Amino acid sequence: MENTKELTEHSSRVERKRRDSFGMFDGYDSCSEDTSSSSSSDESEEEVAPLASSLPIIKNNGQVYTYPDGKSGMATCEMCGMVGVRDAFYSKTKRFCSVSCSRSYSSNSKKASILARLQGKPPTKKAKVLQKQPLVAKLAAYAQYQATLQNQAKTKTAVPVEGFSWGNYINSNSFTAAPVTCFKHAPMGTCWGDISEGVRVEVPNTDCSLPTKVFWIAGIIKLAGYNALLRYEGFENDSSLDFWCNICGSDIHPVGWCATSGKPLVPPRTIQHKYTNWKAFLVKRLTGAKTLPPDFSQKVSESMQYPFKTSMRVEVVDKTHLCRTRVAVVDSVVGGRLRLVYEESEDKTDDFWCHMYSPLIHHIGWSRSIGHRFKRSDITKKQDGHFDAPPHLFMKVKEVDAAGEWFKEGMKLEAIDPLNLSAICVATIRKVLADGYLMIGIDGSEAADGSDWFCYHATSPSIFPVGFCEINMIELTPPRGYAKLPFKWFDYLRETDSIAAPVKLFNKEVPNHGFHVGMKLEAVDLMEPRLVCVATVTRIIHRLLRIHFDGWEDEYDQWVDCESPDLYPVGWCQLTGYQLQPPAPQSSRDSQSSSSKQKKKAKSQQYKGHKKMTSLQLKEELLDGEEYSFLQGTSDQESNGSASYYIKQEP
Repeated sequence: MENTKELTEHSSRVERKRRDSFGMFDGYDSCSEDTSSSSSSDESEEEVAPLASSLPIIKNNGQVYTYPDGKSGMATCEMCGMVGVRDAFYSKTKRFCSVSCSRSYSSNSKKASILARLQGKPPTKKAKVLQKQPLVAKLAAYAQYQATLQNQAKTKTAVPVEGFSWGNYINSNSFTAAPVTCFKHAPMGTCWGDISEGVRVEVPNTDCSLPTKVFWIAGIIKLAGYNALLRYEGFENDSSLDFWCNICGSDIHPVGWCATSGKPLVPPRTIQHKYTNWKAFLVKRLTGAKTLPPDFSQKVSESMQYPFKTSMRVEVVDKTHLCRTRVAVVDSVVGGRLRLVYEESEDKTDDFWCHMYSPLIHHIGWSRSIGHRFKRSDITKKQDGHFDAPPHLFMKVKEVDAAGEWFKEGMKLEAIDPLNLSAICVATIRKVLADGYLMIGIDGSEAADGSDWFCYHATSPSIFPVGFCEINMIELTPPRGYAKLPFKWFDYLRETDSIAAPVKLFNKEVPNHGFHVGMKLEAVDLMEPRLVCVATVTRIIHRLLRIHFDGWEDEYDQWVDCESPDLYPVGWCQLTGYQLQPPAPQSSRDSQSSSSKQKKKAKSQQYKGHKKMTSLQLKEELLDGEEYSFLQGTSDQESNGSASYYIKQEP
């Protein structure tokens, strides 16, 4: 009897330990090794309910499993996530696929944090601090999202189309999205790595009737920004259960996560009887496959930590007078975007949205240091809790040498109109400031007091030499009221007795940005900079992108630099908790078409963003049947940007 009892207890222990590197279930004899994570299921966050013995699952036992005959099976590299046959792995422990991975992993801090997370062990104090970050990030993001919702409740917002899905939008139209690597300022923009089609991940299995949450392995079929179209392993060419998800989401894990976290891998119900030996199937499918790095979720969390905090004071452009700056206070931070409330706004409704890397914000004292106009605040002392943002948090501009030939007042150039981002206009340098900054005015529409001059740095990608538009087949907007059309620069320079700014002074650097015409993305509507909308790249001229807002007329397009912090990958809004504005419905498009053929709207000095009136106001007025139209700022001709960057200037 005692022998029988001992045998029963031993069988029970073996059953509890019977977990392999996949976490599969059903009658698969598993690991004979008692690894350090064999008790991970007892320590897991949620208890796994007993599974029916008729199902072929995978239980979990660390990074390696062995066959019933004792031969070693599969292993997952703890550094890069490569899955392969254990015998082919490096060193006696078989924990790494190569010498370089082993060395890269040897750092004590990395080792402590990763092992604590992956093995389900009680983390060390050091690892515990690292593990707090994801929770803090989630709480902060949630708080910021609530603040955003409260702010939007105070003011009218564009009504979103219910049920918009990037996945359906991409699939139904065979669109391509700009890759995450195009957006260096966005989360994971500089550490996206080798995430591409074919990468395998562990995700929740939704094709399952079990009472507990179970997982299965899926492969990336298509990438669209942060979003990926996934297909469960075993479906091969069957796309019936394909689904979209955000790769940076909390339910997406590298292969091997279930094994180290005590979670069961269960094949989808649709195909559970397709194979009799699921373990052998997975071994075959995963050998040589790539998965996410073990510390992927930690990198996502770290990339969503932002240095700007609420109550920080900054200098930002005065949206009512472009020529000056004002003090504003950071009210909320969402995905690196700042809601700034002008310091004198008692009810906190006078605000301005921009990214923390925007060229429109600066540290306190910046205006005085370069000679820029500044509106002094009526508030004589800082309010309790407010403090100046440290200067090192702001984007640094390139140092320039103004000692030799340099920009001078009265020189002509071409510039993107900050009050109408769809137009590149004839412009004049009105004042040369320190540190390479220039005050610029749009010819023919300047206020007598210069209140609509605006500040661009000499290296700004938003200013161009005379002839840039002509050589690149972009429609140049001539001065308002100028009668001699078509506009000719050489005639205009003679008539105004002025000279063109030297070509060599302009920024000619063109980065390998990775954008292509037709790519989808999420872009700030700079007419109303609190709105982030579904958008498309329609033209590329060197580093200059033409951004079109889906569902709206071309008059709303914006010229934006390829490195603008106002562009984001598909899925950014979902990741950060920001509100995405979907394409305009058909009724709005019809209103646009009829109204845009009517009267033209006069220029306003309100700098809600970079447009003559706000997108929100405009869209609401269009929907109400008001008639407005705009100066045409687009060209019907396309250019691939291969032409010479600048036109040769005549003497």
